[in-house]
Amino acid sequence: MAKKPKKQQSGGTPATVALAAAGTAFTLHQYEHDPAHQSYGDEAVEATGVSPERVFKTLVADVDGELTVAVVPVAGSLDLKALASAVHGKRAAMADPAAAERTTGYVRGGISPLGQRKQLRTVVDESASAHRTVYVSAGRRGLEVELAPDDLVRLTGAVLAPIGRH
Repeated sequence: MAKKPKKQQSGGTPATVALAAAGTAFTLHQYEHDPAHQSYGDEAVEATGVSPERVFKTLVADVDGELTVAVVPVAGSLDLKALASAVHGKRAAMADPAAAERTTGYVRGGISPLGQRKQLRTVVDESASAHRTVYVSAGRRGLEVELAPDDLVRLTGAVLAPIGRH
Protein backbone atom coordinates (compact mmCIF):
# COMPACT_ATOMS: atom_id res chain seq x y z
CA MET A 1 0.00 0.00 0.00
CA ALA A 2 1.37 3.40 -1.00
CA LYS A 3 2.30 5.74 1.79
CA LYS A 4 0.00 8.75 2.00
CA PRO A 5 1.83 12.01 1.34
CA LYS A 6 2.11 14.20 4.40
CA LYS A 7 -0.12 17.22 4.35
CA GLN A 8 1.94 20.24 3.46
CA GLN A 9 1.92 22.82 6.22
CA SER A 10 0.90 26.39 5.61
CA GLY A 11 3.67 28.38 3.97
CA GLY A 12 4.97 25.41 2.00
CA THR A 13 8.36 26.08 0.43
CA PRO A 14 10.95 23.71 -1.04
CA ALA A 15 12.58 23.71 2.43
CA THR A 16 9.42 22.64 4.28
CA VAL A 17 8.59 20.12 1.57
CA ALA A 18 12.09 18.60 1.97
CA LEU A 19 11.69 18.46 5.75
CA ALA A 20 8.28 16.82 5.52
CA ALA A 21 9.50 14.33 2.89
CA ALA A 22 12.38 13.35 5.19
CA GLY A 23 9.98 12.86 8.10
CA THR A 24 11.90 15.44 10.13
CA ALA A 25 10.29 17.16 13.11
CA PHE A 26 10.15 20.91 12.67
CA THR A 27 8.12 23.96 13.66
CA LEU A 28 7.35 26.87 11.37
CA HIS A 29 7.44 30.43 12.68
CA GLN A 30 5.86 33.00 10.40
CA TYR A 31 5.98 36.76 10.80
CA GLU A 32 5.21 39.83 8.72
CA HIS A 33 8.40 40.80 6.88
CA ASP A 34 9.14 44.54 6.88
CA PRO A 35 10.91 45.49 3.60
CA ALA A 36 12.36 48.57 5.35
CA HIS A 37 14.17 46.49 8.00
CA GLN A 38 17.96 46.78 7.71
CA SER A 39 18.79 43.14 8.54
CA TYR A 40 16.85 39.98 7.69
CA GLY A 41 18.53 38.10 10.56
CA ASP A 42 17.89 40.78 13.17
CA GLU A 43 14.29 40.99 12.00
CA ALA A 44 13.88 37.22 12.51
CA VAL A 45 15.34 37.50 16.02
CA GLU A 46 13.00 40.36 16.92
CA ALA A 47 9.94 38.66 15.41
CA THR A 48 10.53 35.27 17.03
CA GLY A 49 11.79 36.55 20.37
CA VAL A 50 14.52 33.91 20.33
CA SER A 51 18.13 34.43 21.40
CA PRO A 52 20.30 35.59 18.45
CA GLU A 53 22.66 32.67 19.16
CA ARG A 54 19.85 30.26 18.13
CA VAL A 55 18.80 32.06 14.94
CA PHE A 56 21.12 31.27 12.05
CA LYS A 57 21.58 33.13 8.79
CA THR A 58 22.30 31.35 5.52
CA LEU A 59 25.10 32.97 3.53
CA VAL A 60 26.44 31.90 0.15
CA ALA A 61 30.15 32.26 -0.49
CA ASP A 62 32.44 31.45 -3.37
CA VAL A 63 35.24 29.13 -2.25
CA ASP A 64 37.84 28.63 -4.97
CA GLY A 65 35.15 29.06 -7.65
CA GLU A 66 32.54 26.79 -6.01
CA LEU A 67 29.45 28.17 -4.30
CA THR A 68 29.30 27.08 -0.68
CA VAL A 69 26.65 27.68 1.98
CA ALA A 70 27.64 28.95 5.41
CA VAL A 71 25.12 28.79 8.25
CA VAL A 72 26.15 31.07 11.11
CA PRO A 73 24.41 32.69 14.09
CA VAL A 74 22.75 36.03 13.45
CA ALA A 75 24.60 37.24 16.57
CA GLY A 76 27.95 37.00 14.77
CA SER A 77 29.53 37.12 11.35
CA LEU A 78 31.09 34.69 8.91
CA ASP A 79 34.84 34.06 9.06
CA LEU A 80 35.60 33.56 5.34
CA LYS A 81 39.06 32.16 6.02
CA ALA A 82 37.60 29.55 8.42
CA LEU A 83 34.92 28.65 5.84
CA ALA A 84 37.56 28.04 3.17
CA SER A 85 39.55 25.93 5.60
CA ALA A 86 36.45 23.88 6.59
CA VAL A 87 36.00 22.74 2.96
CA HIS A 88 39.73 22.37 2.30
CA GLY A 89 39.77 25.46 0.12
CA LYS A 90 42.22 28.31 -0.18
CA ARG A 91 40.15 31.44 -0.66
CA ALA A 92 36.57 32.46 0.09
CA ALA A 93 34.59 35.57 -0.78
CA MET A 94 30.91 36.38 -0.56
CA ALA A 95 29.10 35.13 -3.66
CA ASP A 96 27.37 37.38 -6.15
CA PRO A 97 23.79 37.72 -4.81
CA ALA A 98 22.25 37.00 -8.24
CA ALA A 99 24.31 33.79 -8.55
CA ALA A 100 23.27 32.75 -5.03
CA GLU A 101 19.59 33.31 -5.83
CA ARG A 102 19.79 31.56 -9.21
CA THR A 103 21.61 28.53 -7.82
CA THR A 104 19.59 28.04 -4.62
CA GLY A 105 16.20 29.00 -6.05
CA TYR A 106 15.57 31.40 -3.18
CA VAL A 107 15.66 35.19 -2.84
CA ARG A 108 18.13 37.06 -0.66
CA GLY A 109 16.86 37.22 2.88
CA GLY A 110 14.96 33.99 2.30
CA ILE A 111 17.74 31.60 1.29
CA SER A 112 17.34 28.37 3.20
CA PRO A 113 20.06 25.77 3.62
CA LEU A 114 17.29 23.20 2.97
CA GLY A 115 15.51 22.34 -0.28
CA GLN A 116 17.82 24.27 -2.56
CA ARG A 117 17.41 23.99 -6.33
CA LYS A 118 21.00 22.70 -6.45
CA GLN A 119 22.17 21.46 -3.06
CA LEU A 120 25.42 23.25 -2.38
CA ARG A 121 28.10 22.01 -0.03
CA THR A 122 27.23 23.37 3.37
CA VAL A 123 29.08 24.25 6.55
CA VAL A 124 27.18 24.90 9.79
CA ASP A 125 28.88 26.81 12.58
CA GLU A 126 29.71 24.38 15.38
CA SER A 127 27.89 26.58 17.91
CA ALA A 128 24.61 25.14 16.55
CA SER A 129 25.29 21.88 18.38
CA ALA A 130 25.06 23.69 21.75
CA HIS A 131 21.29 24.16 21.25
CA ARG A 132 18.38 21.71 21.35
CA THR A 133 16.85 23.52 18.35
CA VAL A 134 17.97 26.27 15.99
CA TYR A 135 16.12 28.54 13.57
CA VAL A 136 17.00 28.92 9.88
CA SER A 137 15.15 30.45 6.98
CA ALA A 138 12.35 28.26 5.69
CA GLY A 139 12.81 29.65 2.20
CA ARG A 140 10.90 32.89 2.32
CA ARG A 141 11.35 36.24 4.01
CA GLY A 142 9.24 36.16 7.16
CA LEU A 143 9.31 32.38 7.54
CA GLU A 144 11.69 30.54 9.87
CA VAL A 145 11.92 26.83 10.57
CA GLU A 146 12.94 25.51 13.97
CA LEU A 147 14.65 22.13 13.99
CA ALA A 148 17.31 20.10 15.76
CA PRO A 149 20.85 21.01 14.65
CA ASP A 150 21.62 17.32 13.98
CA ASP A 151 18.71 17.22 11.52
CA LEU A 152 19.95 20.37 9.80
CA VAL A 153 23.43 18.88 9.41
CA ARG A 154 22.09 15.51 8.23
CA LEU A 155 19.63 16.91 5.69
CA THR A 156 22.12 19.33 4.14
CA GLY A 157 25.09 16.96 4.26
CA ALA A 158 26.88 19.72 6.16
CA VAL A 159 30.05 19.66 8.14
CA LEU A 160 30.23 21.35 11.53
CA ALA A 161 33.13 23.77 11.86
CA PRO A 162 34.02 26.97 13.73
CA ILE A 163 33.15 29.39 10.91
CA GLY A 164 31.36 32.10 12.89
CA ARG A 165 32.92 35.09 14.58
CA HIS A 166 31.05 35.73 17.82
